[in-house]
Order: sequence, then C-alpha cells, then structure tokens
Amino acid sequence: MISTVVLPVAGLGTRFLPATKAVPKELLPVVDKPLLQYAVEEAWRAGIRHVVLVNSRTKPTLPRHLQPADAALVADLEARGKHELLAALQSATPPGLTLTVVIQEQALGLGHAVLCARDALAAMPGGLEQTFAVMLPDDFIDAPVNERSQGCLADMVALHRDTGAWSLAVEEVPRAQTDKYGVVSLTSNPADAGARIVAMVEKPKPADAPSNLAVVGRYVLPGSIFAALADVQPGVGGEIQLTDGIVALLASHDIRAHRFAGVRYDCGSKLGYAKANIALALRDPDLAAPLAAWLQQSPITIQEAS
Repeated sequence: MISTVVLPVAGLGTRFLPATKAVPKELLPVVDKPLLQYAVEEAWRAGIRHVVLVNSRTKPTLPRHLQPADAALVADLEARGKHELLAALQSATPPGLTLTVVIQEQALGLGHAVLCARDALAAMPGGLEQTFAVMLPDDFIDAPVNERSQGCLADMVALHRDTGAWSLAVEEVPRAQTDKYGVVSLTSNPADAGARIVAMVEKPKPADAPSNLAVVGRYVLPGSIFAALADVQPGVGGEIQLTDGIVALLASHDIRAHRFAGVRYDCGSKLGYAKANIALALRDPDLAAPLAAWLQQSPITIQEAS
C-alpha cells in the first residue's frame, strides 16, 4: 500500500505577484479552498495518510494550514452555532494525517525537491524501498469522484496495487506546446490504457517531440528514484530534473502512462487559475445560478474586457 505523498511547494509563485508576496501560491483559493487542500484531499481519498511537504523557509503558513485549527477560533464558532463553518475549517486537517516538513534551501528543480524528501522516507517503515506518490498542487485535476473512482491519484494507486506498475499522469497537449512539458513515448498504441513508457524527453521542441502526451503533476514512483536522482547531472541553472531520474529507471521498471478522467487546470498560470475558479463556481449550489446569470447579463462584454 502507498502511504506517503511528497508535495514540492517551495517555489516562489512569481507569476502571481503581488498576490504571492505574502500568501504562498498553494494557499490561493479555488472558490473557497486553497490548492494545497485540494491536493491533500485527493491524496486522502487515495488512502494516503502521510504528507511530506518540501517547503521553503519563506512559506511557514503552508504547514500551518494542515495543522489543527486555533482552539480559540473553534470555540468561537461553536459558541455562535456556526457548525457549517466549523466543519469547513476542520476539513483542512483530515483525521489521522501525519505531516512532515522538510526544507529545500535552494530551488534547484523538481528532481531536487523530490530528493529533499529522501531522508523523511528513509525514516519510515519500508524505507527507501517503498513506493510513494508525488503531487504538484498547482496542477489541479478536477476529476469525478464516485463509486468507481476517487480521483486521479486514487486510480494510480489502484494501478500499482493491481499490477505492481508505477505510473505518471499524462494528457494530450497541442504539439506546439510540447516544449512546456515532459513528453513520453509508449510501447504500444497511445490509446491503450496503462501503456508502458519507454522514453521521456523534457520540454522537446514540437518537431522533436516523440508524441503529444505530456506528463502532468501526478506521479507514483519507486523508492529507487532517489538513487537515480542522486546520479543526475545538474543542467542549466544547476537544476536536477525529475524527468532525468525517471528516464534512468525506464529500462528496469514498469512505468506506465495514466490517462486520467476529468480536466486539468494549470493553476500555476493566471488563465488556468481563472478557469478553475469559474468551473468550480458554476458547480457550487450557492453560486452557480447567480454567476451564470451575471455572465449572461453582465455589461462587461468580452470585446470590452479585451
């Protein structure tokens, strides 16, 4: 069973300045919950109970959000009978959650961030032989939750349980955008579910991309990824790429492409973040009707806004 997820959250979020001057990007809300909480809830539904937060010293509010709420605030909400608000507040800390915080002193790439979690996993039962997950909170995957699926990461955990294979979440992107992603090549028809990955290229030019299947922010990885990352040679800017560590394992490990249900919103970009807020607000029972009416009747037309 997979018990641990690593959340790399040390990035500066500069694309959202000045909003992220004091508030970490991962605490920006989609409607009424921050991106960090959506990620933890997705991991929780996958059966994961241990979160390793790879954080920066400049972002102390991130672990605070996952810790129990201030006792005075809880008492105040109880005294005023604000039971729905109290439930929402307490939902930020799922029962039994274990939180470990490690510091990434320098932002030296996603591979380096994952490598920073090595000692935390080594200290756990199973040590560095355990399979674990990695999630990027700003890759917000809005997936259906029902009796068949508990979300993207839950499906990837189930794939490992049933087959022993590890996996990377992938989606088709326009070929013109392959230079923004890690792009995979598969053993079989790309339409096959769970096809094995045989090659992976970080941010290839469209003409050089092996496919248009891009890796997005969900990974189920073997513990051997740490040894592979330790051998990766830093690239431009001294960064260690997670892609390079994964590539080193492809010949010896069954790592598959997981095509997830639902929609991914790149909440590391302003456009993706705006889309996620609109999409979820239009499903909110209190917001959907008035927001839809406003969108239809607003005097702010698309032409004026542009």
